[in-house]
Amino acid sequence: MFEEAQLYSPVTTGEDGTVTVHLSADHPGRDDPDYRERRNAIAAQALQWVPGDPPPTIDYLESEQEVWRTVQRELAIKHEKYACRAYREAEDRLGLPRDHIPQLSEVTAALQPLTGFRYVPAAGIVPVREFYGALADREFHSTQYIRHPSAPLYTPEPDLIHEVIGHGNLLADPQFAEINRLAGEAARRVHTDAGVQFVADVFWFTIEFGVVYEGPELRAYGAGILSSYGEIEEFRAMNIRPLDFHVMGTIDYDITHYQDTLFAAASMTALVEEVCTFFATFDDDTPARLAAAALPKHPTPA
Repeated sequence: MFEEAQLYSPVTTGEDGTVTVHLSADHPGRDDPDYRERRNAIAAQALQWVPGDPPPTIDYLESEQEVWRTVQRELAIKHEKYACRAYREAEDRLGLPRDHIPQLSEVTAALQPLTGFRYVPAAGIVPVREFYGALADREFHSTQYIRHPSAPLYTPEPDLIHEVIGHGNLLADPQFAEINRLAGEAARRVHTDAGVQFVADVFWFTIEFGVVYEGPELRAYGAGILSSYGEIEEFRAMNIRPLDFHVMGTIDYDITHYQDTLFAAASMTALVEEVCTFFATFDDDTPARLAAAALPKHPTPA
């Protein structure tokens, strides 16, 4: 299991209203004052956003636009080779621009007619219950900053490229959109923090890092894989296990490295049926039921 806050650089607001994004020591932009100032300004706009208003419009720099173009160009080749069919078809339907960074309002305008999902801004981490609960309303919280230009094919944290190329394309598919919605309903249904975390962990191994067999070939559908230039080349060499919700919700994993254990659905049909059923029926007692079912069965004495 992991702490969700590790995924994002913390954002704080000083007494004078100054917004600061605290980049990690190994972040590519850590020693770039212009990048740090840029991150602070974009985070401040997200924090000022009022629900119901349009998302802030970010005037992206040419260096940021070039990062987007580079990633789109390089990932297009990888997606053709490694992404599952449903993702590739949804990518075509959504039609994200390849020559410029879309505003969140543009993503919503393209996405909403397809599956009803809309994008809203996030400065960084969104509380777990709020993030997953919003999925029940077909609302996806997204960052708006772009990774540092010195490393266009790498980011230590989710940026707009991950949120839109990874998740946006996935949300353009009705079946994956429904999985997201049901995960949101599950997060709202439970009363305990442990229950919400279990939902988050299964979401991690499905929507973020899920893989599926298309015939004999293993393909990716997880947003974390499909938005990562490096990880998409490595996932087939990982420890591939069948779907097991008990293990997915309890296994320890390190988000700072490539995921060395992945869970594969036997087919797209099996993926949709099993994952949808899991989230649709999940409640606070589900983890205990799964744990009991996983216990070894001993023969009854004669």
